[in-house]
Order: sequence, then C-alpha cells, then structure tokens
Amino acid sequence: MLAWDDFRLVKAIAERRSLAGAADLLAVNASTVFRRLGALEDRLGARLFERGRAGYGLTTAGEEMAMIADRMADEIVGFERRVSGQDLAPAGELRVTTNDTLLIHCLTDIFAAFRKAYPDILLDVVVGNAVLNLSKRDADIAIRVTSSPPETLVGRRLASISWAVYGAAPLEPVGAIEALDDLPWIGPGEMLVQLQRWLRDVVGEHKMVYRLSTVLGMAEAIAAGVGVGPLPCFIADRFPTLVRLYDPPGQTPPGLWILTHPDLRTSARIRAFMDFVGGELARKRGCFEGTRERELA
Repeated sequence: MLAWDDFRLVKAIAERRSLAGAADLLAVNASTVFRRLGALEDRLGARLFERGRAGYGLTTAGEEMAMIADRMADEIVGFERRVSGQDLAPAGELRVTTNDTLLIHCLTDIFAAFRKAYPDILLDVVVGNAVLNLSKRDADIAIRVTSSPPETLVGRRLASISWAVYGAAPLEPVGAIEALDDLPWIGPGEMLVQLQRWLRDVVGEHKMVYRLSTVLGMAEAIAAGVGVGPLPCFIADRFPTLVRLYDPPGQTPPGLWILTHPDLRTSARIRAFMDFVGGELARKRGCFEGTRERELA
C-alpha cells in the first residue's frame, strides 16, 4: 500500500526537479531520496521520473501521482486549519507575515505589548514583501499594505497609507511641485509601482539621482541630504530632520490590512491577535493617513 510519505516524496522531487532539492524539502539526505524512489518504483512496477538535462521530469504515472499528492497536501493543510480554528484558549504558535518597514516603524512595540497581554502565544514573525499563501499555512495572519487583498482571506482595512514629498531641513514646504525642479530626486525600485509612475509622469526620469529597492533606504537617503523624494507619511514622520515639502493632489492610497484565512478566524489566538493588534494599528490611523504627525516616533 502507498503511504503519504510516498506521495510527499514524489511531490518534493517534482517541485525541485532534483534529488538534492527534494532532500532539502524532506530534511533527509539525497541518498535516502534515491533509495526511497527506487523502492517505490519497484513496488509500483512503473517509472515515475525520467532524468534529463533539466533534471528529473515526471512520467505519465509520475504526473498522476504528483497531482494526487497536491490534492492530498491541500486536504491535510485544510484539516490542520480547521482544527487550529477550534482552539479554545489563546495559546500556541502564531505565524505572522509583514514587511520590514511596518515591523521596524510600527509593529515591534505593538507585538511587545501583545506578548505581555498573551504570554502563552508564541509569535513567529516572517518578514518580507513576498505574498505568502495563508491557504497553505505559510502564515496564519498577514499585515500588509495593498489596494486589493486576496478574496480568499478575511480581515479588515485599518487605514490608508498616504505619502508626500519630503526633504531634509532647512528645506521648506512649497505650494507647487515646480518649486522643487532644481533639486535632485530619490526614487523607489520596482516594489512601489504607484510612486514610480508618479515620479515618471510628474517629476521626470532625468531628475532621478538615486534609486533604492527599500523604503527604509529611501528615508535614510533623503534624511542624509542625497535628494528629495516621496515617502509614506508614517515613515517620514519618524525622522525629526525631514520636512514635508509637498502633498501631491488626487492620491488613491493603498490600505493597511490585517488578514487571515476564514477557517482560522474562530481560533482563540487568531481572534486575540486580530483584536489587539488591529485595534492598536487603527488607533494610529491619523499617522498612516498623514493627518497626525510624529505619533509613531
């Protein structure tokens, strides 16, 4: 009889296309993967993979087994989600994903207060801009800035994330963007499409002297006097030397969201986190929306 470990083996080799890559996924060595694959193919009397220049490719039998493995994995993860959603006490491990900007400039103090209020909950924070799959339990909760949260998740919008043009003192606020024409500009990399588009259309690419792929780096560079540039207000207001020079009209800012999977929303630890952290973030709405300065500092 086939066991779940047999399907996991085929799934891992199919995903990584190599025995060494599958070994990493399964936390075993490559020789174990080789031996188990050989034994499985002998039992089935069929080849599951063909070795080619691009690595291990699935045969017809292997493709069918890999598809079954994917369905089984989804069912197992779904079961785990539903069971996790039935806990009665706010205790256990909670995996939260967010980006470095939110963590450093806002969330660490809130997480510290949450830990004091709920000492039996272990926070596992995954930092990055990649969108993790909450349906597959890559994380339990996501705190993200987005204009379109996934329809498969539930949660609430806590605030809008407004931005403005900032520069280092002694620069002073201006009434029109043209007043900043003679200054060098700092721009974002690919991660902030909205700001990129605005800089290209309103400011012009020829004025860019410095680009960074991180908002934290942009704030540091503007504070150091490298140039002026757009920043989310809640980040810029953490820097006492930065001056809010210009507020672009007609903004359609993205939202700050706290999200989870529907199967997990009845979990005691999920409810505790969503209520506590969501409430703390909502109280700072004025800072995120740029109507109240310095509160987050």
